[in-house]
Amino acid sequence: MTSATGQVAWLDEAGYALVPALLPVEPLHEIAQSLEPWLRQAVGSRNLLAHPQCRALGAQVKAQLAGMGLLASSSVLVQCTLFDKNAERNWLVPLHQDASIPASVTMPTAQMPVVMKEGEPYVQPPVDVLESLLAVRVHLDDCGADAGPLRVVPGSHRFGRLGEPEALAMRAERGETTCMAAIGDALVMRPLLLHASSRARAPVRRRVLHFLFGPERLPHGLVWNSTEP
Repeated sequence: MTSATGQVAWLDEAGYALVPALLPVEPLHEIAQSLEPWLRQAVGSRNLLAHPQCRALGAQVKAQLAGMGLLASSSVLVQCTLFDKNAERNWLVPLHQDASIPASVTMPTAQMPVVMKEGEPYVQPPVDVLESLLAVRVHLDDCGADAGPLRVVPGSHRFGRLGEPEALAMRAERGETTCMAAIGDALVMRPLLLHASSRARAPVRRRVLHFLFGPERLPHGLVWNSTEP
C-alpha cells in the first residue's frame, strides 16, 4: 500500500500504515549520534521535545505526512520519545494500547488520576481524545524480523479501550502483523491499536523516535504539557 490515497484508507481501516523512506538517511545518522547523551544507560526517554534536532525532525515529519493526507495540518507535536533496543538493553512489550498522554488536568472534577513520568504529568483521557491522536515511529536503524519489531493487531483501534481478556481474544481472532522497516521509514498508527514487541533475537540495535501528534486544544479540562506547531 504505497500510494498516498491507499495509505490513508489503510490507516483508517487497519489503524496503521508504513510510509517507506519518509526521511533521508544521512541526517538520521547525525540525529541518532546526537541522542547518545540523552540515554545514560536507559532504554529511552519521553522528553525529547527539549532536543532541538528532534523538534526540527518532528516539523519535517508533520509537513511530509500532512502533504500525504495522513495528518491534519492543524495538528501539533506533543511528545517525542526515543526507544533504544540493543544487545545490552533488550526488552519485550506485552500486548497493549497507548492510553496515556502528556497532559495536565485543569478541572478538579475530572476523574483522571495523574501519574508522573520523567518529571511530567500523564493522564489516561477519554477514548475520544485518544482517537484524535496519531503516533509516528521514525526508524533510526533497519528493523528486520530479528530486531524485535512491532507487532500490531489490524483494526483493533476501532473498539475503544480493551481489557486484557478482550485484547487477547481480539488478537486470537484477527491475528498479528509484524511491522519491519528500514532506516528512514515511518510507521504511523493510532494509539488505541493493539501492539506488542518481542526481544530482539540478534545483537542488533533498533532505535525509534516515536512522535505523538494531536489537536492543539483538548476537551475535558485537559492541557498538553508542551506543544510544537
